[in-house]
Amino acid sequence: MKLASLKEGGRDGTLILVSRDLAHGVRATGIAPTLQAALDDWQNAAPRLHALYDALCLHRHKAVEHAFDLDFHALAAPLPRAYEFVDGSAYLPHVERVRRARGATVPETFYTDPLMYQATSAGFLGPRDPVRVPSEDYGIDLEAEVVVVTDDVPMAVTPEQASHHIQLVGLVNDVSLRNLIPAELAKGFGFLQSKPRSALSPVLATPDELRDAWQGDKVHLPMRTWINGQWFGEVEAGEDMQFDFAQLVAHAAKTRPLAAGTLVGSGTIANQDTSRGASCLAEQRTVEKLRDGEAMTPFLKYGDTVKIDMHDVDGNSIFGAIEQRIEPPGNH
Repeated sequence: MKLASLKEGGRDGTLILVSRDLAHGVRATGIAPTLQAALDDWQNAAPRLHALYDALCLHRHKAVEHAFDLDFHALAAPLPRAYEFVDGSAYLPHVERVRRARGATVPETFYTDPLMYQATSAGFLGPRDPVRVPSEDYGIDLEAEVVVVTDDVPMAVTPEQASHHIQLVGLVNDVSLRNLIPAELAKGFGFLQSKPRSALSPVLATPDELRDAWQGDKVHLPMRTWINGQWFGEVEAGEDMQFDFAQLVAHAAKTRPLAAGTLVGSGTIANQDTSRGASCLAEQRTVEKLRDGEAMTPFLKYGDTVKIDMHDVDGNSIFGAIEQRIEPPGNH
């Protein structure tokens, strides 16, 4: 099933189910008022949500009677705010290139122990919301990633156990401010100002919606990105992923339980095959620097647009596209 949230009903939105073709929605407030409420009671809510979803997709009278045409601009992030968002860096080609470009080596532990940081989760941008940044000088970058959402995860679960706690899958534009990162990391205490709010795809889907593309706790489909309407990348999300999502969830839960509604990100999707493009500008700039001795692709400027999407094998968008414009803060 596919779930989303309308920009109504307060800061956490109103839960809706979205048809498989992303054309129609129906409010699910009779089951749970918000997606977070559904995740808090997932064992009971999920079967009822599935039944309503089936009715919507099969055009059964009761569901169709209350269905409406879906307007992506009316959607908040599926989880407008979450208790926790932890983001990994599971694609070793990305880590290896970035470090090689600055003359550093990859520690051996990176191949056996996931790299992960605590991201901001107090608010996620909707799929059509602008990305507002105080200055173009900050080095504005997109990061196209896959994200999963869990139910309640006990502390110290194994990856095999963690796999059963992955309930939803979606996309995220994990916005980065590249020119602020070096000084922050030099302090030895991690990201803060360099990681503003991220944007989620219009819908989150249960793994079964991906059919055979969800295998081994990975999404085996290309991540497609465009900048200003121009193709930027079509990187295979199922390749070169050193750690699958079950391993990432288990890593996050090693010393603490995870609350229902925790998001776990894959990190920037990257392949050894650079002909497929990239999923972030830093990756593209690194390839240019290693190849040509100089990075030529600029970071994002005000007025630039970004599109991130993932299609199934039949060419249909699964989660809907993230489409955003880079803007100054203004009065917002």
